[in-house]
Amino acid sequence: MSLTYALDMDNNSQQGEVSSSPTGNEPTPNNELEENNPYAEYNKNSIKPIPEPNILFRKRIWRQMYLKESKNKPLFARDKEITKFIIQGVKEGTLQPYTDETFMKEMSKEQFLENLKLPQEEGLSEQEKALGFSNEDSGWGGQQDGTPTSQAKEKEVEYFLPNQITTLELVEDLIFNKVNSSFVNDIQAITLILPEYLFPTGLRRLVGTFKYKDLAAYLDSKPKEALWINVKNSAGNMKMTEAIELRLFDSRIIKIENPDNLTVEDIYNKTPKASLQASKQLEEELIELDYFLWEN
Repeated sequence: MSLTYALDMDNNSQQGEVSSSPTGNEPTPNNELEENNPYAEYNKNSIKPIPEPNILFRKRIWRQMYLKESKNKPLFARDKEITKFIIQGVKEGTLQPYTDETFMKEMSKEQFLENLKLPQEEGLSEQEKALGFSNEDSGWGGQQDGTPTSQAKEKEVEYFLPNQITTLELVEDLIFNKVNSSFVNDIQAITLILPEYLFPTGLRRLVGTFKYKDLAAYLDSKPKEALWINVKNSAGNMKMTEAIELRLFDSRIIKIENPDNLTVEDIYNKTPKASLQASKQLEEELIELDYFLWEN
């Protein structure tokens, strides 16, 4: 499968939820006109919605951001990690987590915190059981003796720290607005991911997915705390949302919308480096696409 196949312009593809401008309970002639006006249709999950008729091209892209990379460190400064603010928002009841980027199923605060729990020594997770592990393979050399000390340990609940959540997955729509002839990276969702090396199974764990529109509003409500830290000049610190809008982060493409829902790794898996090289080539082709649409 070629790379250009993944970039094939499919204007019939509809991403995100398209809404109409709000109307009153009792329709009036003006409201009826608004309901029939195609320019009143927009993606309600967009921070800066673009009317549907103004969109010449749209493609959904999945990206992975590794927060420990040097370019991403300003979003992952000690005690000012973006992951810290996300967890804080859920605990406050301000941010609503979801199970995936479709936003069809809400995740409870309890389930979100459950996903943040450290692996327990006393038992095996469902993933470990599915892989065929048993309690006899735990390797801890003994059983609980039921003493008060061990009972107290069982009651202790420990969670992963914000600086241990080192991966974010971004879902965004690449849109070409034909009115002002410009590309827009319209971020729709952000997912927190615990990396695979933290678990005995070697499987990563998805903690929760958030609407970027909700997350941006929460981060903007803390303008003196949720900061992108300029490592060379503290006078250059800015709000996290401003830095993200300016694309002051590094990420790699892991999937581009396609009929088979295949990831880059699914398509280019001949060698360990093949998917990484393919991601870089996809980035280059997106730049070429920008030039192509400008010329035409």
